[in-house]
This record gives sequence, structure tokens and C-alpha cells, in this order.
Amino acid sequence: MAGSHPYFNLPDFTQPSPPSTPPSLPSHQRCRPSDATKGLLVALLGGGLPAGFVGPFSRMAYQASHFPSLELLICRCLFHLPIALLLKLRGDPLLGPPDVRGRACLHALLNVLSIGCAYSAVQVVPAGNAATVRKGSSTVCSALLAFCLESQRLSGYDWCGLLGSTLGLIIIVGPGLGTLQEGTTGLYTALGYVLAFLGGLALSLGLLVYRSLNFPSCLPTVAFLFGLVGLVGSGPGLFMLQTPVLPKDPLSWSCVGAVGILALVSFVCVSYAVTKAHPALVCAVLHSEVVVALMLQYYVLYETVAPSDIMGAGVVLGSIAIITAQNLSCEREGQVEK
Repeated sequence: MAGSHPYFNLPDFTQPSPPSTPPSLPSHQRCRPSDATKGLLVALLGGGLPAGFVGPFSRMAYQASHFPSLELLICRCLFHLPIALLLKLRGDPLLGPPDVRGRACLHALLNVLSIGCAYSAVQVVPAGNAATVRKGSSTVCSALLAFCLESQRLSGYDWCGLLGSTLGLIIIVGPGLGTLQEGTTGLYTALGYVLAFLGGLALSLGLLVYRSLNFPSCLPTVAFLFGLVGLVGSGPGLFMLQTPVLPKDPLSWSCVGAVGILALVSFVCVSYAVTKAHPALVCAVLHSEVVVALMLQYYVLYETVAPSDIMGAGVVLGSIAIITAQNLSCEREGQVEK
């Protein structure tokens, strides 16, 4: 079973590529994208871009009706519960096989903590900055954890793209961290950045735990467990720590529904992508969420976007292009080798 998991089929980017290209192979075979590239494209188009709308929509719901973060998390978890019907139709256990049930629940708990921290952070700091800190910390932590726990190495181009995307995030959030106000406002702002960092750390741990799972219907099982664990954990906390709100305006309900649908799509795509590519590279590609959040922050929320934000977003996009192109080119040469 272990040998069949995608974790053990990742292409080794550290090995030298063949120097020449035999003319006998068709060009479409030489340019076929690798599994890692497919995973990164899924993470970019299905994970990062939809997730970029989640933060601004969450902030809009809070501004319109002071929608609490835990209540928003509960609403998101409700969108995951119907997956139980799919598991029942397939005859699979809702909580997964007994031997991996503990790790599956741990994965769900880490994701609930990550999302809860993210939703709390966007209520006190700009959505783009919160997404920046969360994605930056998840990338760095994923690279360190994968190297220490899984002994996985990255190629030089991958490290270049990884460090470049992290540099872009530092360019975006650095000026804001240096101008924190004193007093209560500055304290809440600093707490928001701390929550965003903890959310990224929990996300990186959750991705590594998911890579260790290998059983039929793994993806729908962890998606359902996320909804179940989030609902059970957030329900009591909502009444103890926050005040439930019943929005009356259509804008709030529209934002809540959009958050639930887009977040579910992003969750599924990221979970798939992390089985195809290195988790640090997946997190680096997910930095596209920051670019989308900054655009919505400026055009929809009418919040200021500094020149450093634009420059940092450009660095992030360039780094994503380097990572994707590197994996595509490696598979082209790998196909020739076969």
C-alpha cells in the first residue's frame, strides 16, 4: 500500500537530466507535463485563485453585519457535510479506516485551526496582508518540515522560486509591520498577524499529515471530517467567545455562500495537489491567493494598496512562473529518458 501512494512517486528533481533528445519521440510526448506540474496547476487555478476571494468576502461579511469568524467557519463547514452522501453511496466509512482514523482527524483539526486563525486575522488586518503572512509562513514551514521529517530535497530552480515568492511576501507585508500603532489598535493588529502566522503553521502541518494518508476515498473522507470537526469544535466556541449574528441583508448571505463554495473548491484542489508535488512548492504556488486578495482589496473593498504591494505581487508571480516552468521542463526530459 505504501509504495502505491503518490508520495513515493514524486519525480526526483535532483538527478541530472539526459544531455540529448532523441529525434524518434514525438514532440507532444517530450512536452507532456509531469504529475508535479499537474499538481501545481491544480493548486494555482483551483486552490490559490478561489482562495483569494475568501479573505475579502469574509471581511465584507464582517463589515456589513459584524459576522463573527467562528460563525463564518461553521457556515463553511456545513458545505462539507453533504460529502457524507458520496461516502455512503460508495460504501466507505465516514471517518475512514480504523488504522488511519486518528491521523485523518488530526488533519481535519489542523485545517480547522488554520482556517479559524485566518478568518480571525482578516477582521483586524487587511485581507491581503493576512493572506500574505499565512501563505508565507506555510511555505517556509512546509519546506523545513518536509526536509526534516521526510528528507525531501528541492532543486536549485525550486529553491530560487521558493525564496523569490517568500521575498515577494516580505516586500508586501514588511512596511506594514514597521508602522504598527501603539496602544489597543496596534495590539489588535499585531495579534492579527500572529494569528495569520499560526494559521500558516497549522496549514503546513496539515498538508504533511495528509500526505501520509493512503486509503480509498481519502480525499472525500478528509473533506467530510473537516466539516464535522469544525462544526463540533466551533459550535460551543461561538456561544462562549463570540455573539452569534443572523444577517438580514443579501450582501452578507451572498458573501457567506461564496466563502463556503470557493473554500470547498480550494480545499479539494490543494489536497489533491499536495499528493503530486512537494508541499513547499504547492504553498509557494498558493501565493497567488495574495495577488487576488490585493486586487480585491483595492477594487472592491477600496482599501489602499501601496507600491510595495504591487512590487511584491510581481515578484510572487515571477517566482510561481519559475517553479512551474522548472517542473514542466524536467518532465519533458524525463519523458525522453523513457
